[in-house]
Amino acid sequence: MNDDAANDPTIISSEPEYISKDEALQHALAGDIAHLRRLGSDLSTRYAAASRAARVHGTDLSYLRRLLITTPGSDSVELLLRLLGEQEAAAGSMSAELPLMATMLAQHQSAEVIARTVFAGTAEDHWLRALRGLLFHELLLRGVDPDEFPALLAGSEAYHPLAWLPDRRRALETEPEFAHHSVNGSSGGVKSGLPGHGRLDPPTPRPTGPSPLRNSVTVDERDLIVTAAEDNWGYAEAWVFRADQPITPAQVPALLPTLGMECVSDLGPTGRFEIAARPVGDIWSLLFATACMGGYYNSGRYGAWGRHQAWRSLMGLCGLPFDASAGDVERLAEQYSWFHFRADSAFFHQDGDDYGVAGLSPDGLRLAVLAATDTD
Repeated sequence: MNDDAANDPTIISSEPEYISKDEALQHALAGDIAHLRRLGSDLSTRYAAASRAARVHGTDLSYLRRLLITTPGSDSVELLLRLLGEQEAAAGSMSAELPLMATMLAQHQSAEVIARTVFAGTAEDHWLRALRGLLFHELLLRGVDPDEFPALLAGSEAYHPLAWLPDRRRALETEPEFAHHSVNGSSGGVKSGLPGHGRLDPPTPRPTGPSPLRNSVTVDERDLIVTAAEDNWGYAEAWVFRADQPITPAQVPALLPTLGMECVSDLGPTGRFEIAARPVGDIWSLLFATACMGGYYNSGRYGAWGRHQAWRSLMGLCGLPFDASAGDVERLAEQYSWFHFRADSAFFHQDGDDYGVAGLSPDGLRLAVLAATDTD
């Protein structure tokens, strides 16, 4: 190291200087606290400098990755993969970075380029197998037919948790919304407002008497139902009501405000309660947008994991167990009657990012509800 580098605490040697532990021990045994104080101060200074340098290098590398991802062409992607391999070898797992890189690659690079670069050959590295698994679903959601690119199917990870998902985009996965990612940042937002069509708003004033139905959600049901919103939005709750006599879809709009749910607990007889009947694809799209883009508190789970979380929430709303197949979820979800609602209550903060969804079982004996707000 030259003299200028030696005097610059922001320049970190590739080989760190270790203290002599034996020497430090001898000073400690001799009661030489002054020496240990100087040693500790020197180490703290060096540690702070190394931390600052690591943050700067990490920021620069992140920018370089985004720059390569957003520059179309095989050369950019091949260099990106080489850098990722070097960073994995030098600094450890890149797994936390991969979901964002996968969604950006699917946005900025063609399926053809991705197939002949990311999916070329056998993936020996865990990070590359994980990236392939994420990219497979990111591309599916954007309408790519894997039959046109056999490398996508051949290179997808059969034992990855995402392998539970359908390997083709299903009919209910309508109009997925994604955040826009550029080299300089990201932007997006969940459109949670009610549509004008399918409105079933009950007349006001409404009856104020509570329904005899009681919330009987199980822990497993609750955990599944809130999957898309929990940790992505500010707060979410789940309810499941089981009836002795079948509930008809026409009864749901007037029934929901009377149920013992936090999201309507303070709703008066003339308070705004808006509800619309919606097809299952609209409900899936709302759940996906919540999981994919997140809210004010984080950036969500992006496309691949957002797809997984939307399907799991739909599974819970349909009352299926954790080990049900995606095919089971699809078949039952298409038989449910679905509703989307909002209300003037304390739970819903009226900031544009609140919603409730309800699903009524085909036999009318089970009504499941997810209410989510991006304000905690």
